[in-house]
Amino acid sequence: MVSSKRIVLIGTGSVGSSYVFSVVNQNLCDELVLIDVNAAKVAADASDIQDGLPNFSTNVEVWHGEYSDCYDADIVCICAGIPQKVGETRLDLINTNIGIAKKITEQVLASGFNGIFLIASNPVDIISYAVWKYSGFPKERVIGSGTTLDTARLKYQLSRRLEVSPQDIFANVLGEHGDSEFVPWSTVRIGGVDIKTVQEKMEITETELEEIFTHTRDAAYKIIQAKGATYYGIAMALSRITKAILKDEHVVLTTSTMLEGEYGQYDVFAGIPCIVGREGILETVLPRLTEGELNQFAHSTDVLRENNPISEDAVLIQK
Repeated sequence: MVSSKRIVLIGTGSVGSSYVFSVVNQNLCDELVLIDVNAAKVAADASDIQDGLPNFSTNVEVWHGEYSDCYDADIVCICAGIPQKVGETRLDLINTNIGIAKKITEQVLASGFNGIFLIASNPVDIISYAVWKYSGFPKERVIGSGTTLDTARLKYQLSRRLEVSPQDIFANVLGEHGDSEFVPWSTVRIGGVDIKTVQEKMEITETELEEIFTHTRDAAYKIIQAKGATYYGIAMALSRITKAILKDEHVVLTTSTMLEGEYGQYDVFAGIPCIVGREGILETVLPRLTEGELNQFAHSTDVLRENNPISEDAVLIQK
């Protein structure tokens, strides 16, 4: 018998609901279980999605479930937590969302879950660290969305200025999914051509590149100011990671992972290029950085470590 692919989503707010819609439309799994503290809402969400299934060529079974449904899930995606509000940074959410993540991790592990944690709750790098720490899972099976969304934003902005498909742009945003993130411009390639060569040919100034980066970094603030939350972009980023896992794509994505010497950094989750497949993060891929870019990466990881309230002696729930 062919085993079914099951995703359990925890947290059906704006991000979680958008993720459900994206997963169902792409037919990424066989079973999609929804869990939320608001039982009435999550039941309504499940019913709402079920009503639309006949209009799509999908066989995804969607239902309102319990933590016991995590037992044989391939992926548990955590989107629960308080959202970022106008005037807040992602780091302002740390203490409340770590507490929520700890309780969720406890309940997921109680089911016997042995799959992959996929984290979107902000601040995603620190929450991913918390889930890794409290679960005792190997780092390969705790994946934060990291700078996957930021990298997509960067590619979109560059594609508009350069008038080329985003798929032909090699570029990454590294470090924190937040204010200390940065673009290692020395690694950016357009169809295999370095960005400096393209700059000269198209007369693109350093100021223009800086504006593109600023727009990328601050995109969430502008969206939150205008409509209260961001959710479509991150939901599509989560779906991309989900697809890479369930289809064993071995694709490179800038997810958040525990660093064990990458770019000289340790004991911190941060966004770097990772090969993602059925077993989670299979390997990291490290483009060569300049000395200045290494300093930027060190600063970003310092910000994350300094703001992480979980000490080295945190008690593991399960090993």
